[in-house]
Amino acid sequence: MTRQVRARVEAVRESGSATTLELFFDLVFVFALTQVTAYMADELTGQAVFRGVLVLAVVWWCWVGYSWLSNVVKADEGAARVAMFVAMLAMFLIALTIPEAFDDGRGGLHGPTVFALGYLVLRVVHVLLFLMVSESDAALRRQVLRFTPTMITATALLLLAGQTSGTAQTLLWLAAVAADYGGTLVIGARGWRLNSAKHFAERHGLIIIVALGESIVAIGVGVAALPISWPIVVAAILGLAVSAGLWWFYFDVAALLSERALSKARGEHRVAMARSAYTYLHLPMMVGVVLAALGLKKVLEYVGDAEHHTLADKLYGVPLWALYGGVALFLLGQVAFAWRCYGHLKVARLALAVVLVAVVPAVATLPALASLGVLAVLVAALNVFEFVRFADARDEIRHAEQAEHAEE
Repeated sequence: MTRQVRARVEAVRESGSATTLELFFDLVFVFALTQVTAYMADELTGQAVFRGVLVLAVVWWCWVGYSWLSNVVKADEGAARVAMFVAMLAMFLIALTIPEAFDDGRGGLHGPTVFALGYLVLRVVHVLLFLMVSESDAALRRQVLRFTPTMITATALLLLAGQTSGTAQTLLWLAAVAADYGGTLVIGARGWRLNSAKHFAERHGLIIIVALGESIVAIGVGVAALPISWPIVVAAILGLAVSAGLWWFYFDVAALLSERALSKARGEHRVAMARSAYTYLHLPMMVGVVLAALGLKKVLEYVGDAEHHTLADKLYGVPLWALYGGVALFLLGQVAFAWRCYGHLKVARLALAVVLVAVVPAVATLPALASLGVLAVLVAALNVFEFVRFADARDEIRHAEQAEHAEE
């Protein structure tokens, strides 16, 4: 009997790494990000952006649930494999329904209800598999049982929101997000398990790559149907430079130091760090990238669509705030992430985030391409400053593991 139970799942070891099935699951998440950006771009109002952020918060919570689950059991073995495929289907249906998450389209099924039911299926599968793998772990099982009411509450609120409209609907969505995020915070870190710091950090690093990939997609989609021109070439280069700069901020040093800090932590301290630094503080980075992608998409439309715009047209309002505010939000999330993991306050990045918000009124007077150019220069300037200012420390951090192996 014991052998049969163990055959259903396989535990993740400390040295575990992301599986191909998890990467496959992430591809569905990519589509969800694309849908969120498209939803915001369709209306380009403050309300649409706020609702898009709420949708992203719900989708992110679905993803992080499985990042914790697949850190306890291998995603591509036994019952976990089946659960992952069911979850992928539910996530795909959620992504398909994002354009109708708030307002039902004509004909067909009721969009908001389908979204909520897809969310329910995804979360139920998550909880059931967690209950199965916690059969011999009383502390984990108690925590999963305490966690379940947050899922039920959030789903009920989303279903109720689907039957309303306007401000009431937005508030119910906000309450659903609060139930999920706040409920998990209230029940605490004790009882949860994090078997592999390497795997957990790798998964979140990969999802940042996925989000940055969405910003690249936004650049291409914005001008895919337009004839290539020098303004498009220049805007594409600048947009890619911004995305590359965000990659540099996260992966050059911060991701390495954070993973090492998480690896050194043990027990409840490790779980608490993972929950706050990765589950919670990666959300503003994800939102920041999606908002920046929205701004990049609009800049490319401005400079490429000669029929409706000229190169003198200014980027202003929601697209400009999304572009600059998105990068600023990414920086703030990254500053908080680094502080939580290894206690280093990145003052220069904090300062740039403030500057980006402060200069929006000024760059609103510039042509769209110039606005993007200013952003690209500011991001690149900070990366160059940090590269020069912390050259020795950076080199030591990035080559620490090689030095350890050489000594051995």
